[in-house]
Formats: sequence, structure tokens, C-alpha cells
Amino acid sequence: MRSLRTGLSLASLLSGLALLVPASTASAADVPLRDLAAAKGKVMGTAVTGSKLTGAYGDLAGAQFNSLTPGNAMKWGSVEPTRGSYNWAEADQIVNFAEAHGQQVRGHTLVWHSQNPSWLTNGTWTAAQLSQLMNDHIALEVGRYKGRLAAWDVVNEPFNEDGTYRQTLWYNGLGTGYIAQALTAARAADPAARLYINDYNVEGVNAKSTALYNLVKSLKEQGVPIDGVGLQAHLIVGQVPSTLQQNIQRFADLGVDVAITELDIRMTLPSDSAKLAQQAVDYKAVMKACVAVARCAGVTVWGFTDSDSWIPSTFPGEGAATPYDENYTPKPAYYAIAEALGGTTTPPPTGACTAAYSVTSQWDSGFTGQVKISCSGAALSSWKVGWTYGAGQRITQAWNATCTQSGAAVSCSNAAYNGTVPDGGSVTFGFNASWSGSNPVPAVTLE
Repeated sequence: MRSLRTGLSLASLLSGLALLVPASTASAADVPLRDLAAAKGKVMGTAVTGSKLTGAYGDLAGAQFNSLTPGNAMKWGSVEPTRGSYNWAEADQIVNFAEAHGQQVRGHTLVWHSQNPSWLTNGTWTAAQLSQLMNDHIALEVGRYKGRLAAWDVVNEPFNEDGTYRQTLWYNGLGTGYIAQALTAARAADPAARLYINDYNVEGVNAKSTALYNLVKSLKEQGVPIDGVGLQAHLIVGQVPSTLQQNIQRFADLGVDVAITELDIRMTLPSDSAKLAQQAVDYKAVMKACVAVARCAGVTVWGFTDSDSWIPSTFPGEGAATPYDENYTPKPAYYAIAEALGGTTTPPPTGACTAAYSVTSQWDSGFTGQVKISCSGAALSSWKVGWTYGAGQRITQAWNATCTQSGAAVSCSNAAYNGTVPDGGSVTFGFNASWSGSNPVPAVTLE
């Protein structure tokens, strides 16, 4: 659908500091997600950006997933920005990468109301011309990758939230028949590819998913080639539909496959251990719903790392929606996916990351303080420290961290350059503060 662009806590008490260690410090799952999924006959996929398929991004995309979806590279506006002038470079790159890594490819997407070239959307077309344009586009793109792609999202997002048809170039120009026409053209171009209709907010049983259900039922009855439905699953933390598995099953009972095609679960930023824990519960619930239904083909996350997610630019103030953080460190959601697929994870040792608060110098009206964050047997990709002063102390200046104080409560987070604490390493930040009377060491939390 969209463009692509910590953790469960372990408590310990050290040197007067109440310390929370993120589960993102854990090692990766003992078995890659793709292998866990394959053992259950499922796909574990991710949307990718072709230009990033190198280094750590490429290594993870190749090692952890058995299916790739081009985030943008196969959309009409990308492949034919000027009429008759084509750009297949990124799409080819993704397909070649997938084949080199033993992965499937899911084509995305052929007929959609968005991300079309301006020459198409701004044109004035008769029904016959529009019909020919759609047929030609499908024949060309699907034909180019014939025999190389496992599935196509042929028609994307045909419905409004109330279950009525979305007013689009295709619906307005060709009526509801454009959907059957597109599926028929795709089947002719590649008889082996699985053909899907894909939409969002259809994960649970509701007016929109029921409209999709009725459409698929009708298409099947008419003999139109339709192999599956894609439930995008752009979800919000704590809001996985309770009827998800029931909905997957009812589509499966029509004789079609179901795929979770664009899973991400966003939260209001900043993230914290409670939100990440709930996100892990939600990812596990989605995975388990798919595992429970034989005809659920699998799950694709819409980008596996927060650095490649469309959420922050589309939903300001929200993000942290994927299984890996921006530094490619697995989040609790990653381990939840692995567990839902039957895998095991190795947790970090208790107290693997610690923090130490100290006063390095003190005078009549003020003092200089320091906090050192150290890891042994684990690592952090970001950190945030907070404490509450008990004797009227007030920070006046900080370095190597961004610190704020509201009343007695102090919050300090990493600077842009020192968020990573490697296994066996440490980071330190300091501050000046005022005091009077006494200067006791506060209890500190590291999130």
C-alpha cells in the first residue's frame, strides 16, 4: 500500500539505581524467521527499498525473510513515469536479490488509485482507451516477470470504509467491472502467479471487509481468476481486531488464500517499555491468527526497520511500528514473531546493561554529576535515563545528552551520536546542577 521510508524490561537494583534493561538487548532468535515460517508452511516477508539492499539492511532482508515486496518500485508511477518511457531498475534489483537469496517476490501493485503517473491521472480518456491502458500495463509488467513472481496485488484498495466502491479513475471510467478485467488480464499475462485483491482496515469483520468478502464470493461464482485476499494490517498498538482470525477463516472458506500483506503496528512517540511490550503482544496475536488458519499464506511486514517505515511521515508523532529499530536492533516485536512461529529466543543476562550515577565535584551552591551506562553481554541502540531529585537539586547544563527537568523530575536521553552502547562498551554524560542543604543520590531508571 504505502511508501517505505525499547523493550520488555528486566528490573535490577544497582548502586541505588532502579534500572530497566530493554529486551532489545537480546540476541536474535535462535532460528531465522524465514526458517521458522517455512517449517509451518508460511511466508515471512518484508517490503523493501531496492537501493538499501546492501550492508546490514541487505543482510537482514536476506537472512530473516523468505519473501520480498517492492515497497514502491513496481507501482505504475515508478515504472512508467512518462508515457512509453520505463524504469525497471529498482524492480529488477529486488527480483534479482530475491532470487539470489532463495526468496519469493510479491508484486505490488498493478491497479490502484494512488501513485499513478501524472500523464495517466491528468489524461482525458474514453472508457475504451482507459480499458486498453489498463490491459496494456498489466500485460507489460506482469509479462516482464512471468514465472518469477509468486503473487501479485492486482487490485489495491477498491473500497471506502463503509463498504461502497471508492471513486477512482478506474471505477469512474470502467465501473465495478474493472476489477474482474484486471484479474483476467493478470492471469493471461502469468498463469502461474497467485492473484490478490488487497485493502486496508479489512482485518476484522466490519462493513469494509464484508464488502470485500461479497466481492470475492461474486468473482468466484463468475469464474473470474482470484486466488487470494490481502489484509494490509496497518494497525495501532493495542488495537488488533478481536475478529481477525474469524475474518481470515471466512475468506479461506470461500476457497481463496489470505495473506497479511503490509503489517506494521504504530504507536505514539516516544516509545517506551510499556508500548513496546504491548506491540509485541499485538504482533504475536496477528502471527498466531495466521498460523491458526491453513489457508493463511503468511505475513509480510511493511518494512522491517523503523528507518525504512512510512509511518512517521504520514502520521506525525507516531512511529516505531516495525520489528527492528532504526539501528537494526530487534525489538520485542521481533521475538514475539519468532515465538508465534514456534521459535525460541535467548534472553540477555539479568543486569547486562547497568547505569551508575555519581557526583564528580561539589561546591557551596552546586555540583557536577555524571551517569555512566555500561553493557556486558548485551547492547543498547538507544537510551533514556530518568530520576527524581529529593532535595531541591536543579540541572543547569548538560553535555552528551539532552536533559529536561520538570519540578523534581529529570529526563535525559542520548545525543544523536551516542545512542549505541555496544556489548563491552559504555557511554557517559554529565551535567551541572544547583543544590542546597544536602545532595543525596537519586534512584534512576534506564529505559
